[in-house]
Amino acid sequence: MTGLPPLVIDYQGTCLAGVDEVGRGPLVGSVVAAAVILDPARPIEGLADSKTLSEKRRLVLAEAIRQHATAFAIGEASPAEIDTHNIYHATHLAMRRAIDALPVAAEYLLVDGNRMPGHHVPGQCAVKGDQRHVAIGAASILAKVTRDAQMFALHECYPEYGFARHKGYPTREHCEALERLGPLDEHRRSFAPVKKLLPV
Repeated sequence: MTGLPPLVIDYQGTCLAGVDEVGRGPLVGSVVAAAVILDPARPIEGLADSKTLSEKRRLVLAEAIRQHATAFAIGEASPAEIDTHNIYHATHLAMRRAIDALPVAAEYLLVDGNRMPGHHVPGQCAVKGDQRHVAIGAASILAKVTRDAQMFALHECYPEYGFARHKGYPTREHCEALERLGPLDEHRRSFAPVKKLLPV
């Protein structure tokens, strides 16, 4: 998938789950994780880090993953859980929920990043894993498509915030809307640009 060094994986079976998350940086909404077990007999062409793909291509690949993967699942941690546990722990909570929701049990986890989420299933981390293994790339695509859909839905309710454009990240447009209109219930109150606008 990339010029990065190949991954050495200590597992040879067919129930390897790639795990990735989207939404650590935004000021609003859930952090979303996905877990995907790909079917070796039904390869999907073009899987890659979701950030390198166009929105149109992500949607096509997400549908292919849903059709051809052995199993997939989404897990989330809410804004309230992010505020309670912090974004790091909430991200791992979302990952564990995705792994637990798989309709076919994973035997080995391949997790994007440098920390395991604290699950009982054995596995390993992979820095830039979404660029180095197709299962993590698939998870990154599903997580991104899921979270973007949530931001489009929030935009329908509150178009003046511009969520369809910035997806909740702290862009100038988003921060100016926050200053002008104030935080929504969906905003993460522990994040500085939101916290400074809350009543003391």
